[in-house]
Amino acid sequence: MPSVSGQVVCVTGAGGYIASWIVKLLLEKGYTVRGTVRNPDDAKNGHLRELEGAKERLTLCRADLLDYQSLREAIKGCDGVFHTASPVTDDPEQMVEPAVIGTKNVINAAAEAKVRRMVFTSSIGAVYMDPNREPEKVVDESCWSDLEFCKNTKNWYCYGKAVAEKAAWDEAKEKGVDLVVINPVLVLGPLLQPTVNASILHILKYLTGSAKTYANSVQAYVHVKDVALAHVLIYETPSASGRYLCAESVLHRGEVVEILAKLFPEYPIPTKCSDETRPRAKAYKFTNQKLKDLGFEFTPVKQCLYETVKSLQEKGQIPLPTRNDEPIKIHY
Repeated sequence: MPSVSGQVVCVTGAGGYIASWIVKLLLEKGYTVRGTVRNPDDAKNGHLRELEGAKERLTLCRADLLDYQSLREAIKGCDGVFHTASPVTDDPEQMVEPAVIGTKNVINAAAEAKVRRMVFTSSIGAVYMDPNREPEKVVDESCWSDLEFCKNTKNWYCYGKAVAEKAAWDEAKEKGVDLVVINPVLVLGPLLQPTVNASILHILKYLTGSAKTYANSVQAYVHVKDVALAHVLIYETPSASGRYLCAESVLHRGEVVEILAKLFPEYPIPTKCSDETRPRAKAYKFTNQKLKDLGFEFTPVKQCLYETVKSLQEKGQIPLPTRNDEPIKIHY
């Protein structure tokens, strides 16, 4: 791995939840970072300028995924690219096309700039949506979501993620770009950006009283810092290749509310399941061994939940508890 100082890397969609953490870690390690954002002057990107090392080594570039010229400018002269920008929506028009064309544009710009490696942020959504998977089968990097099933169930997020990732592999192969992919599950942990993103809303609704019940479903979780660390690790590890599942554990929503209620009993956390007629949904099996083989260690999910709530308190998204008790100690 060449020395970091003097290395220039581009992070697309730099103001996003995961991307902000990637920018933070890259700056801390001494990289010079170019972050693409739609509008560098927008207040919602202000948190990036506050990061340690940002004044010296961060440039925010105005770029749009569908504007090849703007991406080319941002990526020119870079050693590496972290492509994290992606629309998060259930609207097929807004999800699929920008994700696919945007990804191809980034890869073409990376090929033109002759970057050393590109790390692409995909999703578990491209991996596990498959009605024909045996319940005992372990979800790993060889699994792909069933596109027809995603289409028929109108799951455009998973459809878009799978199509964009497939396009990325095809394009990278054709253009000779060294591509490595991370497939994170639902991401939790402290927010650097000022606004609440989709994955954090998932927890916020249990703390505000807006959700009176929890769903009979399971979800895999991972800490946002772990996702960012995994991006940097596979960028810096020459032998890294293919896809990497980034997940710490799968919990039933009932387990999530239980952990939250234990850690933060002062909030109106729901205790009732919205569907008590069907049996409790079972967690799927997955493996994160591929990242662990690179020496990676995951933050326990309890810690993720704790830090998520603490961050929401600090950001003023939920009221601070009024009790004067001793601070809670977490036992694992």
